[in-house]
Amino acid sequence: MDQKPAFTEPKYRLILFFVTALFMLWGIAITLGDVLNRHFQNVLHISKSHSGLVQLSIFGAYAVMGIPAGLFMKKFGYKKGILLGLFLYAFGAFLFVPAADAVSFDFFRIALFILACGLATLETVAHPFVAALGDQRTSDQRINFSQAFNGLGGVIGPAIGSYFILKEGQIHSNDLIGVKNLYVVIGSVIALIGILFLFVKVPHLTHAHNEQIDYEGTAEKKQVEKKLIHHKHFIFAVIAQFFNVAAQGGTWAYFINYGHEIMHLSDEKAGYFFSLSMIMLIVGRFTGTFLMRYIAPYRLLSIFAAANIVMCLIVAQGAGWVSFIALLFINFFFSIMFPTIFSLGLKNLGGKTQQGSSFIVMGVIGGGLFPPLMGLIANHDIAAAYYLPIICYIVIFLFGYGYPRLAKPN
Repeated sequence: MDQKPAFTEPKYRLILFFVTALFMLWGIAITLGDVLNRHFQNVLHISKSHSGLVQLSIFGAYAVMGIPAGLFMKKFGYKKGILLGLFLYAFGAFLFVPAADAVSFDFFRIALFILACGLATLETVAHPFVAALGDQRTSDQRINFSQAFNGLGGVIGPAIGSYFILKEGQIHSNDLIGVKNLYVVIGSVIALIGILFLFVKVPHLTHAHNEQIDYEGTAEKKQVEKKLIHHKHFIFAVIAQFFNVAAQGGTWAYFINYGHEIMHLSDEKAGYFFSLSMIMLIVGRFTGTFLMRYIAPYRLLSIFAAANIVMCLIVAQGAGWVSFIALLFINFFFSIMFPTIFSLGLKNLGGKTQQGSSFIVMGVIGGGLFPPLMGLIANHDIAAAYYLPIICYIVIFLFGYGYPRLAKPN
């Protein structure tokens, strides 16, 4: 009887710990963008659809940086790829100082774009890196485990943003000084982490995805030479990731607005509920990682997508606490989607795994295009705007449901 593959190997534990910490760092940055979305509405006096350009600046960077980051990683390796990502992250954070001094929304968008180029680089490198730290058959579990700490960053981001930026009654709640000070601290911390990572030794890796694995999870020692475009499961993964992050970007961008307009909460309290929803995301990722031991990842993905269709229908009714609790639960069911789509899309790509990672990261542009569209509806009815993500979850459901046929070797 075949022995179950290990989660990882002892020699990879330290580097897995460090790379997993990076997942938390970009989780903080992504969700802080949603706090900035609301703050810029108040301070810079812009509409919801206009403030949605914050998400376009962040996720648009993923479309621009995805392929260059993959090429850089292929030429210079995982470690230098991570160092490049940390440098861009820190540099973008420090640019918040002149942006705040200029009181310029466009300047802030430039700073966010550069910062997000760092996030895109980190994501492009970290996902195949984590996948390589052990057997391919457990890559779904490792990526979901690491992504759980991305969720922890998602809790920390809106919590510190709500306290230092949205908190009522504090000196800088109605200006940009608090934003500037917060991002100086963030930039300094990221720069320090980059310096520390210089001294971390990265072991030699033979990428696990060089082995072919069928949709039942049986490894085969067959080298895959097909072009990326001929991998149907990979093409659908890029599409699914586009709609997945579109749903995420729209849901998160207007969460605080929903809490304020439907539940009549202060922006600060709505921000804390946003942090609570990110705790739901963490619980969902650990729960999903456990369930994947018994339920195939693609099947669990389709189940969670169907659940979120129901949640969005409830949220769109604007029915007080019932709808608000459903809004919280969207993150629970959303939890496994990004890492699972990523991992399923990378399977069987062999030597094209790193290139494939770049294209899947580029699918994140959906998170930039969707919030302004939701904002056009949210300008008139914040609850009705949550009908739009249903389209996204239908696509994700179809990807999970059809994955066995898409991934089956020809």
